[in-house]
Amino acid sequence: MSGKNSKQFGVWIDSGQATVVGREDVDSGEFVVVGQATNAGQGSNSNENTANNAEQSLQLKFFKEISAFMQNAEEVHVTGTGITQEQFIHFLADTAQFKNTKTKESTSNHMGDEKLLEYITQQFN
Repeated sequence: MSGKNSKQFGVWIDSGQATVVGREDVDSGEFVVVGQATNAGQGSNSNENTANNAEQSLQLKFFKEISAFMQNAEEVHVTGTGITQEQFIHFLADTAQFKNTKTKESTSNHMGDEKLLEYITQQFN
């Protein structure tokens, strides 16, 4: 499902924030920022098991918030730092709504919205 007729999205993500871009006219048009999400992280906890469970719950909530911006996505390019983008791709693969979504990933440093729009446009052209 490649080309101009698929619903394409790009996501820049790290453990604390994400920016989602998508096509302005869904099937065509320029990429625009469609949403941003943040993961506040959890406070301190003396019990390691409880802290780990809280962290996983917050990450799941963060991933659900991001995916809410990508309704009916057919192609998603995920970029960012660290392993969070890999975890997000696994989340998409394990979610029924996104199981047939084609995903690609790359690693990049944090970039502003304009740079992200340029970068994602290059990935889909």
